[in-house]
Amino acid sequence: MAVPRRGLQDIRTLTGKLKKATLPHEAYLRISHIEMEKARKTRESEKAKQLVADIAARLKEIEAEKEALLQAMAERSVDHRLGRLGPPRSIGGLKIRY
Repeated sequence: MAVPRRGLQDIRTLTGKLKKATLPHEAYLRISHIEMEKARKTRESEKAKQLVADIAARLKEIEAEKEALLQAMAERSVDHRLGRLGPPRSIGGLKIRY
């Protein structure tokens, strides 16, 4: 009877039996990684809040400009009702020359 061949996967070790968090130096390393990630995410959050504030300010500027343009158009339409400016509506029809 042939003996089955064994590879590296068949060697039994204690890998994975010991939790990494139980080793103090690995726990401190994990804590430092978590703190660095927290600092990065805090900066990202602040930048996002500033971006939202900038967008809101621009929206207010757009609304103010829109209102100013609408106001100017309303004033112009009142002026047109008083007296028509520009060429007359009818200038005698279409004239074709041959």
